[in-house]
Amino acid sequence: MNLVELNKIANAMVAPGKGILAADESSGTIKKRFDSINVESTEDARRDYREMLFRTTEAMENHISGVILFDETIRQKAEDGTPLVKLIQDAGAIPGIKVDKGAQDLAGAPGEKITEGLDGLRARLNEYYELGARFAKWRAVIDIAGNEIPSGYCISTNAHALARYAALCQEANIVPIVEPEVLMDGDHDIDRCYEVTEFTLKTLFDELYAQDVALEGTILKPNMVISGKKCPEQASVAEVAEMTVRCFRQAVPAALPGIVFLSGGQSDVEATAHLNAMNEQFADQMPWALSFSYGRALQAAPLKAWGGKAENVPAAQAAFNHRAKMNGLAQLGEWSDGLENAS
Repeated sequence: MNLVELNKIANAMVAPGKGILAADESSGTIKKRFDSINVESTEDARRDYREMLFRTTEAMENHISGVILFDETIRQKAEDGTPLVKLIQDAGAIPGIKVDKGAQDLAGAPGEKITEGLDGLRARLNEYYELGARFAKWRAVIDIAGNEIPSGYCISTNAHALARYAALCQEANIVPIVEPEVLMDGDHDIDRCYEVTEFTLKTLFDELYAQDVALEGTILKPNMVISGKKCPEQASVAEVAEMTVRCFRQAVPAALPGIVFLSGGQSDVEATAHLNAMNEQFADQMPWALSFSYGRALQAAPLKAWGGKAENVPAAQAAFNHRAKMNGLAQLGEWSDGLENAS
């Protein structure tokens, strides 16, 4: 493990005004995205769509620090034969790779999930490094349902797996993104989200410490502390920002270079507004950089504008540019409604 190199990459992933594009949708998930625009999910169509994003020069060079890829994508070449990884590198961004195998039912815990994919991971990481990946991602899924879910058992087993994955990444000189996502799908209020998120993060960092993972070469990808989607009382932007920062100051060690939030079902503008409020109001209270690692919140607008048609590429790239720029501003605490609607 080269900790100096890992720390350098981790810091580059949360560079000022930049964040991460999550383009690591599984085959099933990208099919759902394409179904929404009536485009068949073929290998060429997936390639064309992602190539369009990676060739959006302004966004990629100015606002995107790294791209999380799926196994298929890290091996693909653009239509002109250029590896997609090289398009990302040429834009000054860092290629990354999703390595988990998805969430499965957790034995003995009905309604809860455990993420699989540790078997054979060491060999896969070594191959991904050769293919150009310098960071990886593993997502754990923590649901909130009533008072019994999540269980401590679910949180601890997922935290243990995240730490095992992170240790293997660092052994391969790959920066691990650890993603313990507390879902926002339920009817819970923001206080319940705070409680579960804080416990999850504290458990995770205990496991990372126990397994000798170097925090200086690690990035955290968490949910924001936010009301469940079905909760009748939705917390304000200011409340989400204040409670998220308070929770992370309680649970996240200062040695970590940065935190890149997932959007987790928020609308494009909500995800931007929440990130901006944190950086605008609390920058002087935080030892780590706060940035974004958005999938749908960066891609929904360009996907819709593209619609699978080559003639729509300029409009789709303009939509991607706009979302990347807005989130880059939010990372600096400089976004506003006026800027959002100006272009």
